[in-house]
Amino acid sequence: MELGSLVTGSSLELEIGCGRGGFVFERAVAVPGVGIIGLEVRRKWATIVDERLAKQGLGPRVRVFAEDAKLAMPRLRPSGGLARIFMHFPDPWWKKRHTKRLVMGDVFLNEVARLLAEGGELFVQTDVEDRATSYAEQIASHGAFVPAGDAAGSPWLAENPYEARSPREHRAIKDGLPVHRMRYTRR
Repeated sequence: MELGSLVTGSSLELEIGCGRGGFVFERAVAVPGVGIIGLEVRRKWATIVDERLAKQGLGPRVRVFAEDAKLAMPRLRPSGGLARIFMHFPDPWWKKRHTKRLVMGDVFLNEVARLLAEGGELFVQTDVEDRATSYAEQIASHGAFVPAGDAAGSPWLAENPYEARSPREHRAIKDGLPVHRMRYTRR
């Protein structure tokens, strides 16, 4: 899939697991020039969100596709074509038998590294501290990413700097849950 043929925009971004589309709608309004591609494994929600985007006139630059990110990302072209990749509150599976469903891992990070432009950003956030620690360790050990948090050499951010929040982030803030945010740039 050619990124530029999917959406238009001055820069292209990818959201992994966009669910009901809260983040893509907020981001599209906050940053009118950006093109956004959303990947959502649940066909029902991908279809509903994509149709809503089209009805609001955002279809040319914001699209959501019913795809498993682990299968779709290797088909995306060109390498280095994305300015940002967002992953909000991923991997909600807790049982050992569900481990195979986890998105974060070496294969995923290899594709993120391939798709991000030099200096492009990977933003990951979760409200589960153990997952945040695990993600930070996996990303740090990959070698293609440089921490770009609030403090030099650290990936951690106190706030979301992207002018848009996922529904889960809104809920976590409302419920007073800590949100662990990480940002990295592509070497």
